[in-house]
This record gives sequence, C-alpha cells and structure tokens, in this order.
Amino acid sequence: MYFLSRELFFPSVNHASPEGIVAIGGDLSPERLLLAYRSGIFPWFEDDEPILWWSPPERMVLFFEDLKISKSMRNILNRNTFKITFNTSFKEVITNCRTIKRDGQPGTWITDEMVEAYCRLHELGYAKSVEVWQDDKLVGGLYGIDLGHIFCGESMFSKVSNASKIAFIALAKHLEKENYKLLDCQVHNDHLESLGATEILREDFLAILKS
Repeated sequence: MYFLSRELFFPSVNHASPEGIVAIGGDLSPERLLLAYRSGIFPWFEDDEPILWWSPPERMVLFFEDLKISKSMRNILNRNTFKITFNTSFKEVITNCRTIKRDGQPGTWITDEMVEAYCRLHELGYAKSVEVWQDDKLVGGLYGIDLGHIFCGESMFSKVSNASKIAFIALAKHLEKENYKLLDCQVHNDHLESLGATEILREDFLAILKS
C-alpha cells in the first residue's frame, strides 16, 4: 500500500488494492483533490481513519442517453412542485448530505475536514451543487466536482420523497446540454442503477476521463 507524503503525487491506479484503494494519507488541499479527480481517484474514509484514496476496479457512471425517468417521476416533474437551482447554496447542500440519516449507515464519511475542503473547492469554482426547493425550503440536492467534461458526483440527500432523484435528473439533463461526456457516480448503488447508471471497467473510465 502506498503512503502519501507531502509531495503532490499519486501512484498509478494500476497498483490499487483489489477493492480499489490507491493510497493512504496526504491531505485534502485543493491541489491534491483536483489531482486525484483528474487521475480517476477520490477520497472516501471515516472520521477515525486516515485519508483513503480510491479508484475502484468498476466505476458507476451515467451515460446521458441511458437516463431513466419513470412515468411516475415524469408526472412529479410536470407538476412543477419543486424549484431547481444550480450552485446557489453549496454549503447548505454538503451540510445536509453530512447530517441526513441513511438506512443501514450508522454515521457519515463526510467529516468536518471534508466539508471545509470541498467548500474551498467551491470557492475556487470546482465544487458545485444542485438544490431542490419546496415552498422555499431546501428539501434535496447533491454536490460534486466539475472537471469541465465529466462531473464527479459525491453525495446527495432528500428530506422529502424523490428530491434527490429530481436533483440527479436535473443535473444529468444540464450536463448533456453542455456536452459533458458522463456523470461519474463512483460506486454502485441500487438508487443510481434505477436512474440508468451502470458500471464500467476502471480502464474504460480512465480512457474517457483523459480523452
């Protein structure tokens, strides 16, 4: 396992562990985080762990032509019950992603250090958010890193039914219109699969990332 020093460097993802850990340690400086995302790597760790840097052997992604919007979801969108904004309340979104209770998860991987680091990236124009509002209250959203041709989704939350799905769909449509190549969802979950995301091999993801 590669242990990072102060040097701004990551080893090749080809040397990752079978589950996808590329390196341990380092820091969450803007420079290191941007190098990580541009190399197909992301941080994911618990409060009591050192920083773990991942590039899983299979990557969950959404190709925009595969976006699935169910009939019931189309009906919800057509009612215009929700207002969608982009990049207007980043800190509120990441804070809600940090504190929202999730089934089967005792805590969160979004530590105080992570919140501070991604807020710095937001100030620099790289970390962005989607907000979903109902009756002027923030009820859902997501945030991630914008690489200009790929958006790396980090986390989402819902306070009312379907709010995170609405944020995801709005982001996918926006990215498709702006000619992005894909929406990176990082690791598999059933929620994302129901929206059309699929797993591709790490080498295929890296080829798109570097194209």
